[in-house]
Amino acid sequence: MERRFFVSDCEGPISINDNAFELSGNFIEDGEKFFEIISKYDDILVDEVKRPGYNAGTTLKLILPFLKAYGANNRNIKEFNQENILLVPGARDTLQFVFCTMPSFIISTSYQQYIQALCDLTGFPYENTYSTQLNLAKYPLTALERDKLIELREKIIDNPEFENVDNIFTKIIPYMKIGGMIEDVETIGGDGKKDAIIDIINRFQFKAGDLMYVGDSITDVQALEFAHEEGGLAVSFNGNEYAVKESEIVIMADNTLLISILADLFNKSGKEGVLEFVSAFCDDPQAALYDYPVDPQLALKFPSMSNSKVGIVEDSDLEELERESLKYRKSVRGEAVGGLG
Repeated sequence: MERRFFVSDCEGPISINDNAFELSGNFIEDGEKFFEIISKYDDILVDEVKRPGYNAGTTLKLILPFLKAYGANNRNIKEFNQENILLVPGARDTLQFVFCTMPSFIISTSYQQYIQALCDLTGFPYENTYSTQLNLAKYPLTALERDKLIELREKIIDNPEFENVDNIFTKIIPYMKIGGMIEDVETIGGDGKKDAIIDIINRFQFKAGDLMYVGDSITDVQALEFAHEEGGLAVSFNGNEYAVKESEIVIMADNTLLISILADLFNKSGKEGVLEFVSAFCDDPQAALYDYPVDPQLALKFPSMSNSKVGIVEDSDLEELERESLKYRKSVRGEAVGGLG
């Protein structure tokens, strides 16, 4: 018997936040600009340099010594997260609906303090999540190294060129005691998300072809690719170019109702049923909602979705889809967060 299951990234499909970006802005001097530089460095290493063993999302490791230097700790990170979670409209309902429909999981590059706060807010079971484990108290920081990190932050801000940033992270920080933090922490991004999916499959005896995965960024590329190659369903929600090109279906919306609808149909009809629905939906949304076995309560909510679009990647102009999806991404999450990889 088929046991379909649902897996989603968190930031993007569920929440508006980029938690690490916001933590940097809150704790580090000129932290948003600093984070953008490190994020760009991360993207270049993954997409252009293709450094062996380097995973998308490593930005969350690289900023840790600097967060520590500027006074971040387990307690104030937890408090910041509890006070600053912003959900995509409809996300709480979508998580509850999908979880009641089929086995559901969240795989996020975010720190576990953020995912715990999100689970507390939405009622989603924390035990069904994977995230980057972080314990700042484990890593002591001397006053000398703190001052050095503050100096290095300034050098990165003053010269954001790849060579300068790479020199700092490969030839200076690794030889500092606090550099061990970067080695120890394992971020759940890139191959880490794919590995988490495989762990779910092994734990619950699922089949890879029964997976629906929803992602939005460069950290989801391997997970989306895995879902697609294994016969599952790969969905981008307000994704950037990295996510869109690895997906089969692209959702562009200011709410999560289409995620609920596609998950409902995936559970009932599998991948082919979803693709047939999306094709019909593109021609006549209202007719498709009633011609296909969409949950009636979800169909009734559709009039509020006038600002939602969906497309099948192979039937569309990829560059146009990428532009349109990025426009929605920036509209929903803001220019700064929407522009991150």
